[in-house]
Amino acid sequence: MPYLNFTRLKAIDSQAFQEQQPYPWINPEGLLTEEGHQELLSTLPDLSIFQRHFGVARAHGQQGHDRFTLEYQPSLPLSQPWKTFIGELYGKDYHAFLCRLFGTRSLELNFHWHYTPNGSSVSPHCDAKHKLGSHIFYFNTESDWDISWGGETVVLDDGGKFSRKSAPGFDDFQSETTSNAMGNYSLLFARKDHSWHGVKEIRCPEDRMRKVFIVVVNRLTLVDRIGRCFGKSQKSY
Repeated sequence: MPYLNFTRLKAIDSQAFQEQQPYPWINPEGLLTEEGHQELLSTLPDLSIFQRHFGVARAHGQQGHDRFTLEYQPSLPLSQPWKTFIGELYGKDYHAFLCRLFGTRSLELNFHWHYTPNGSSVSPHCDAKHKLGSHIFYFNTESDWDISWGGETVVLDDGGKFSRKSAPGFDDFQSETTSNAMGNYSLLFARKDHSWHGVKEIRCPEDRMRKVFIVVVNRLTLVDRIGRCFGKSQKSY
């Protein structure tokens, strides 16, 4: 059974993506097949294998991003649907889609899951320079989440005025757009010097969490390629 909906992926206009303001981003529905989304949702990794990531200082005075994290590695005890899905993400069709979207001939991927509890947030930030962008798959539905609890990624427009090495708050931006983060939606965005985004403080019951799976799209330079030959690992966050 396929998990990625390649018909929808191929229909995405790369020029329209690159011309989006305030930086390239899209929030499409249905980039996973409906059956595939349900299988992945019902077989998400168990919290017991996650790492706590709380109270970790960030650069530039930005507030910490508190959550439980799980970095993908082949040895993880994942369900078969997730193993198959990640195999598709490593496949040539998804690779070709990302190269077309980001306008590059080479890239490499890494993956992680984030589960975020009540009271936590993701302060406004721009991602690290080694990233080309990210593809965030959302895994909350109406059966386990109320939209009033938050959890949406917020696309922020700073009008080009903030250095990425700064720590503005959500109220400091001239405008914001809230993504749809329920059901079979995902968010794709390119990393730029002003690609500010974040997640406002979550207000959910103690037994619930915001759940996402993130494909990190990294630059792959000649130096990176040489480093891989000598066993240097790829970048993560």
